[in-house]
Amino acid sequence: MCDCIIFAGSELNLSSFDTKALNNKFVICADKGVVHAKKLGIAPDLIVGDFDSLGYKPDNDCRIMSFDPEKDDTDLMIAVKEAVKRNKKCIEIYGALGGRLDHTIGNIQALAYAVQNGASASLISDSDIATVYKPGEYEVKNKKGFSLSLFSFSEKVCALTLSGVKYPLENGCITNSFPIGVSNEIIGETADIAFEKGLLLLVMSRL
Repeated sequence: MCDCIIFAGSELNLSSFDTKALNNKFVICADKGVVHAKKLGIAPDLIVGDFDSLGYKPDNDCRIMSFDPEKDDTDLMIAVKEAVKRNKKCIEIYGALGGRLDHTIGNIQALAYAVQNGASASLISDSDIATVYKPGEYEVKNKKGFSLSLFSFSEKVCALTLSGVKYPLENGCITNSFPIGVSNEIIGETADIAFEKGLLLLVMSRL
C-alpha cells in the first residue's frame, strides 16, 4: 500500500483526483507541486525545492527545505530522496508527466533511484503510469483502455517471463536499444511479470 505522495509541478487534472487516497500518507510537494496541493485543500508534510518554478518561497505550516537553483538534484529527486530517508516504501508521484521531455526523463530516473534504495515508485497521470522494477515477480492489474509497454532501463533485462498478455514471453531478454516491448495488452484481470536481471521500466498508456 502506498505510504507517500509527491506532487511535482507539471500539469495535473485535479478534477479526477481522489483526495481520500491521501489519508494517512506522507505528502511531499516539490517546488510548484505546492500549487496542486493548495488547490486540492491538502496540507503537505514537507515542501522541497529551489522554487524557481513557483516564483516564491512558500510559507506553509510545515517543514520547508529550500535549495540553490544551481544544484545537482532536480526538485523531484530531492523529494524522492527525502521519502526514502523517511523509510517510505511505496511512493506515488503526480504532476511529473506531460511537461518538458528532459524533466520527464529525469523523473523516470528518480524512479530508478527509489527502487535501487528499497522503495517502489510510480509517476501517475490521467494518460500514463510509469514504474521501474528491480528483479522479482510482479502482478500488474489490468487498467481498462490502457496498453502495457516494457522497456529495459538497464543495458538488458534477462530471464524475462510475461503472461496474461496478448504477446507473452518465456525466459526472454530485452535490451535498451530495441523497443520490442511497446504496446502490449493485458487480456485478463492481471498480467504476471518475472525477471532475474536488470531494471525494467513498465509504462501503461491510455489508448
